[in-house]
Amino acid sequence: MTTRSKLLSLLLLCAAAAAGVVFALIHSPQPPVLATGTILAPARALADFSLIDNHGRSFGPAQLRGHWSLMFFGYTNCPDFCPSTLTTLAALEKQLRAAGAAEPPQVIFVSVDAKRDTPAQLDKYVPYFNPAFIGLTAPDQPTIEALARKWGVVVAIQPAADGNYTVDHSGAIFVIDPGGKLAAVLTGPFTVEALQGDYRRILSARA
Repeated sequence: MTTRSKLLSLLLLCAAAAAGVVFALIHSPQPPVLATGTILAPARALADFSLIDNHGRSFGPAQLRGHWSLMFFGYTNCPDFCPSTLTTLAALEKQLRAAGAAEPPQVIFVSVDAKRDTPAQLDKYVPYFNPAFIGLTAPDQPTIEALARKWGVVVAIQPAADGNYTVDHSGAIFVIDPGGKLAAVLTGPFTVEALQGDYRRILSARA
């Protein structure tokens, strides 16, 4: 084979490979667009963690496996976002069950206020919205803030003039698949209808 023939063959092979890549990109299934966030493809593994639930039991990655979960960070003294989000999630869970959903998610509320949100405090607060909801806390504030950073959640304590404090925090809802991996991040705005549609899209994308 002459040098020119070899070069021509190489160019043809490169062109064929490039065409194959383009074809694969065009025809590979794309994750659906969500109204409230983004599907992660592929789903991402979560960093190890150990928290305490509202019954005083240890809660870690093993408790996320085997079912879908919706998790978000907040605190029981939150004046608006946290109770409104928990109310919306309670309505979502009710609608999914009424519609005969085979996999209604478990809802997990992670406190970013370890000092005030003891397991006992969470057990008074979280079941008010739904008895099946799970509240999680940490032994101390540095532990929960370290975990929040791993999830990309911003936590900032703001002292008040009366000696009290508020806690600024991110408001994303994290969708965790039955394998214990992060499947989607929902950033709002949150309504029951939008979340219900997105939850079904996420399940369909993972089917």
